[in-house]
Amino acid sequence: MHRNARIASVAIAAATALTLTACGGSGGSDVAADKKQTLTVWAMGTEGEKLGDVAKVYEKANPNITVKVTPIGWDVAHQKLVSAAAAGKLPDVMQMGGSYMGEFADMGALEPVDTKVFDEKDYFPAGWDQGTVDGKTYGVPWYVDTRVLFYRTDLAKKAGIEKAPATMAELQQAATAYQKKAGTEWGLSIQPKNLDTVQSFYQFLYSAGGEIVSKDGKAVVNSPAAVKALENYGSYFKKGLSEKSVAPGYDVTKDFNSGSVPMFFGGPWMMGLIDDNYPDLKGKWGVANVPTDESSTSMAGGSALAISADSEHKAAAKELVKYLTGTEGQTDWFKRTKDLPANVNAWKSGELATDPNMKVWKTQMESAKVSPVQPKWTEITSKVDSAIESVTQGKSSAKAALDKAQGEIESLVK
Repeated sequence: MHRNARIASVAIAAATALTLTACGGSGGSDVAADKKQTLTVWAMGTEGEKLGDVAKVYEKANPNITVKVTPIGWDVAHQKLVSAAAAGKLPDVMQMGGSYMGEFADMGALEPVDTKVFDEKDYFPAGWDQGTVDGKTYGVPWYVDTRVLFYRTDLAKKAGIEKAPATMAELQQAATAYQKKAGTEWGLSIQPKNLDTVQSFYQFLYSAGGEIVSKDGKAVVNSPAAVKALENYGSYFKKGLSEKSVAPGYDVTKDFNSGSVPMFFGGPWMMGLIDDNYPDLKGKWGVANVPTDESSTSMAGGSALAISADSEHKAAAKELVKYLTGTEGQTDWFKRTKDLPANVNAWKSGELATDPNMKVWKTQMESAKVSPVQPKWTEITSKVDSAIESVTQGKSSAKAALDKAQGEIESLVK
């Protein structure tokens, strides 16, 4: 999912009702792809706003197809999808956040991907994995997302830092040097508490070799690797290198511009925000891969495009998805949105192939780790959010906090 937007799950009763009503299979005979027809598409956030322009381009090349795009806010997306599926009124094509996929696949609401048309090898592994549930793929990767380290290069010189930190030990050394030698208020901005704190923690957890739930569906959040990662994460707050409390909707780029915060982990859209809002920072900042612990591993996010199991326009829908996730469509989408292409072939030319910053993103995406598909993933990660908060606020040790989360998560895994 994009821009840290992940919505709390609706009640289990609603999901149960949906399972009974959205049982998959075409609601009628499928209309041939070359027949005149209208495709309905739902997309979220900025993507929903931008997709309408792409739809017009597609319609010109395919005059028999009308593409009706409905933009939906991420804050209401999950509930609208659930309600539409329960009523048998899902759109032909829909954007699916990674945390939704397991839930809607279990409901029978999604058409399996035609792997004769869409080749797994054309996409980043983490992007493809997000659309796969129990060995069957239900979503074609549309764009991918990960996190890298943003850092102030001009302040690094003042701090005596000659290059971006390459290891987790060097990251904390750099945070300390920024604070003591360059006079920054903080050393590193990482989220201390509240919803989705786990997205800030993933870089530490995955690089240390830890997980929340293993591939075989077992809760492992209190493993030695995970405890080590949370101890490291919490040490930034204990040492005063990171702020213990930030307001909801906190915009780190403002403090990055002022120099109060010299480093943070952020997504690709942050580059555009910095360039657009703080042009005076040009040449004074850079991006680097996540510092290595056992590995340099960041979270994998993004969205897939899925076709409704009850759509009567599956053939035409498949063609639209093919364009949007193919090399040409992906290259165009990057120019419009700066979303990272999920199709690896789009990275072989133009800015994506030559810009040093984009090479950092590509390298990080190649090793990025996708969260396991679990119907109750939102509820599971909320337990980790609470564990992180108890550590950053000095209320618990990492081991005790993760032991508590382990007990809570064991009953939630599929």
